[in-house]
Amino acid sequence: MAERVEITGPTGERYVEILSPKALELLVLLHDALADRRAELLAARRRRQAELSAGAMLDFLPETAHIRADTSWQVSPPAPGLVDRRVEITGPTDRKMTINALNSGAKVWLADFEDANTPLWENMIEGQLNLKDALDRTIDFTSEEGKSYQLGPDDTLATIVVRPRGWHLDEKHIMVDGRRASGSLTDFALYMTASAQRQLDKGKGPYFYLAKMESHLEARMWNDAFNIAQDFLSIARGTIRATVLIETIPAAFEMDEILYELRDHSAGLNAGRWDYLFSLIKKFRTRGRDFVLPERNAVTMTAPAMRAYTELLVQTCHKRGAFAMGGMAAFIPSRRDAAVNEIALAKVRDDKTREAGDGFDGSWVAHPDLVPICREVFDSVLGAKPNQIDRQRPEVSVTSTDLLAVAKTPGGVTEAGLRNNISVALQYLAAWLGGTGAVAIFNLMEDAATAEISRSQIWQWIHNDVILDDGPLVTKDVVERMIDEELVKIRELAGDGFDAARYGQAVALFTEVALADSFAEFLTLPAYERMP
Repeated sequence: MAERVEITGPTGERYVEILSPKALELLVLLHDALADRRAELLAARRRRQAELSAGAMLDFLPETAHIRADTSWQVSPPAPGLVDRRVEITGPTDRKMTINALNSGAKVWLADFEDANTPLWENMIEGQLNLKDALDRTIDFTSEEGKSYQLGPDDTLATIVVRPRGWHLDEKHIMVDGRRASGSLTDFALYMTASAQRQLDKGKGPYFYLAKMESHLEARMWNDAFNIAQDFLSIARGTIRATVLIETIPAAFEMDEILYELRDHSAGLNAGRWDYLFSLIKKFRTRGRDFVLPERNAVTMTAPAMRAYTELLVQTCHKRGAFAMGGMAAFIPSRRDAAVNEIALAKVRDDKTREAGDGFDGSWVAHPDLVPICREVFDSVLGAKPNQIDRQRPEVSVTSTDLLAVAKTPGGVTEAGLRNNISVALQYLAAWLGGTGAVAIFNLMEDAATAEISRSQIWQWIHNDVILDDGPLVTKDVVERMIDEELVKIRELAGDGFDAARYGQAVALFTEVALADSFAEFLTLPAYERMP
């Protein structure tokens, strides 16, 4: 089957360990079974978007009401290494981050090939090598300053959970029968063939976080991919476990159904808050002021629509014996500003306290220094228990109206908020195009999801005649003027490190995804075409 595969990316010294004949054979099997279905489901997304833009509303599906009403079914019991998930750390799979994340004291590391990663060919293959080396305990790293990084004892390391790219992304450096391979299936096949048995030898298993899904039919496609891979590798069905990020508004209406489709492989759901906000904006971007959110930094998880989403997620998961995982604490501690740290760490503590009190079984952080805070908060609620799946939340009652109560979100749109969106997007896109997908900006770890919020809010404000609370109507001209002004500030802060060519690319890309009349579904799609 390997002869049906063409690899156009450059070859590195050890790339054959990942791009092995077995890996390519599995990729072809997955492609044969699922490529056409993937294309059909992506087309279904576009049809649903057209319906929403024409005035339709989302609701719980009548055709799957029997699944929601059936109280008898449960997902599989928790798998080894995933019984206690009170703190999870996220980050890309570069060598230093791999070691730091595994050593961080978190229970789980989300090894990210998606939003915290730029899909440069080298990143994708070397990231897989880093995971393989970590499982073999042959990984080490020495910084330019001479600092050495090595793994701690096995029993102290976080469990690796891999996040492949979403269904919408291709891998342009691998062609199967002349068609680009799915990024999702590529990341999955390469990890399964290189590292699944290594995970099993450690007493755990191949575990995944599944991103950007919009329907239970997309979850069914992942479940079929799992069975194909397990059969191919002679691994028992049900060994793979997957946690689904509920980070799109359509998926919020299909939580039960998503768990049901993956029930033999399910490890629960996660409240992917940043992409969820992006999805709310994107899906209802043309529907007027009732669907215009305040500036991104003003939107909190206590807003009615966000509260409904998280309450429903916890209730749904625990009813089915599944984990409910909390959202990202994106703050990056400052080594220079104690006052900034004090305020931000208090917000992180409040956020995690709310999640633990609501019944979540654990939560995410973006930086190792936040692991102790998250662990302390969940320790205080869990005690000696590994999770709180037994907390059923029968008092929760969430309607479709509650999930769509965007208009009840407190907050405004200010000039400072608009400028922040512009500056963050430009700085992030410049880094992304340079190969870095997780970027510390203004003491927050920004990834593709937060950049998506920034640019999509601006598009929505322009097309819904939003007037700033303290300024003018948001127009293309106003935004273009602010782009120039924010670029001057970025240049001054960067000094000699300012890359004019890279920022020129970033401005062009930002203009395309924020100011064009048509709306780009994901900024990473045109961005990916701009990189080698």
